[in-house]
Amino acid sequence: MTTTPFMNQEGTTRRRMLGAALAVGVTVPIGAAGQARAASTAPGPVQLTLPVPTGPYPVGTVPLHLVDTSRPDPVAGPGHHRELMASVWYPARGVDRYPLARWTSPAVMRALLTSAGFPADVAVAPLTAGHESAPVLRTGRRLPVVVFSHGAHDHRADTTIVVQELASHGYVVVTVDHTYDAFSVFPDGRFTGLDRPGLTPRDFATDIRFVLDRVEDLAAGRNPDAEHRPLPAGLLGTLDPQRIGMFGWSKGASATAFVMSEDRRVRAGLSFDGPMQPTVTTDLDRPFMLMTAEFPRATQPSVAEFWSHLRGWRLNVQAEGAVHGSYCDQQFLIPQLAQAVGMSNADLQGWIGTLDPARAVRIQQAYPLAFFDLHLRHHRGHLLDGPCPAFPEVQFIP
Repeated sequence: MTTTPFMNQEGTTRRRMLGAALAVGVTVPIGAAGQARAASTAPGPVQLTLPVPTGPYPVGTVPLHLVDTSRPDPVAGPGHHRELMASVWYPARGVDRYPLARWTSPAVMRALLTSAGFPADVAVAPLTAGHESAPVLRTGRRLPVVVFSHGAHDHRADTTIVVQELASHGYVVVTVDHTYDAFSVFPDGRFTGLDRPGLTPRDFATDIRFVLDRVEDLAAGRNPDAEHRPLPAGLLGTLDPQRIGMFGWSKGASATAFVMSEDRRVRAGLSFDGPMQPTVTTDLDRPFMLMTAEFPRATQPSVAEFWSHLRGWRLNVQAEGAVHGSYCDQQFLIPQLAQAVGMSNADLQGWIGTLDPARAVRIQQAYPLAFFDLHLRHHRGHLLDGPCPAFPEVQFIP
């Protein structure tokens, strides 16, 4: 199985290319179509930035190297087991002595840029709001957990705006690289790329269910890291395994549906423009929310079919002008690259649609937080009740 090649705007429309990619089980890297120009017009690499989270707590983060000894590695051969890289994000304290973590490693950044048609050295990964291995803020009760699954041919940092927003409001968020369908770097320096493009949403779901077991390890005070590297002070025993949610983008959104159909540990699920392919035909009685863009129920039978099986609380919202990656970090990062690569306004619109990046950030910060607050914390606001004057772009789809 091969990745559908990138084509320029004269060769295909963005929707047609995404549809072709999904037909063979992949998603366009970084979630967009548009072809960047080959050479940078800037004198040096662009230092990208991310918006700061709005919550009251500082944010900490730590990577985990996880090995599933029950599954063989699909590429490395006999004697090797499935390995995953994950990151844990959490509310922190005493962060001043702990450096800010990069969005991703230099090797992954170069791979992401080149896979999307940009020069490899055009940009430097932004700093996040996460302080590396800072102590966990102890609030006197266990913290709710949210797990994230990325899109095909992607990486675990692609919704960091959402992830650090949740952490700044008191959630523990676990993000996962689906090895061989992601760009990832392991503690020994090994880089893995897109060596197994045939991974399906069900494969992603199997990875996530293994990660849920590791969440239970952390909650029980056990260190699941393969090398047993020290964890941040206060992390062990602070996760609440009875309050777990999950969200995913694209293929990861479909995986979220599969996980919920198989594992009742996940109490609430959120989809960022998931195609829901293959179709999930199991009835779900737990809350599920769709944030659609290029895969709306009106034109996507698989999404409409999935919606028909939601027997519990359900909601479908859609931001006007959004495209497939508009609920991910690229909506904020790609415009920062546009001038450096000489991108035209038409090409930029091909990447991010017509949804203003600053407005997209506010939507990314507000709606997932409101969803998980409602269903994991039982904190009821009014944002999910219907159209809101503060977010005129967000439509409620009946």
